[in-house]
Amino acid sequence: MKLYVGNLPHQLTEDQLKELFAEAGEVVSAKIITDRMTGEPRGFGFVEMATKAEGQRAISSINGKNVEGRTLKVNEARPQERRGGGFGGPGRGRR
Repeated sequence: MKLYVGNLPHQLTEDQLKELFAEAGEVVSAKIITDRMTGEPRGFGFVEMATKAEGQRAISSINGKNVEGRTLKVNEARPQERRGGGFGGPGRGRR
């Protein structure tokens, strides 16, 4: 089960994130999202738990938890939306 984790402290590492969620069960992966231009953390990430039950346990035990002065927001991740990019969108072609 993939989880969204918001309001992360900027100094938190992916290893620390994984360790935090390991209390709820087996962590398959932990990823902190960074800004493409600066490489700085954007304050949110994703954690994948091995089972739905472990994911639900993580939500109930970690959502609202205070980590380094920040209250974490944890919920089930929504499927990623396809975003248009580049120069091929409507109204952007040559005339």
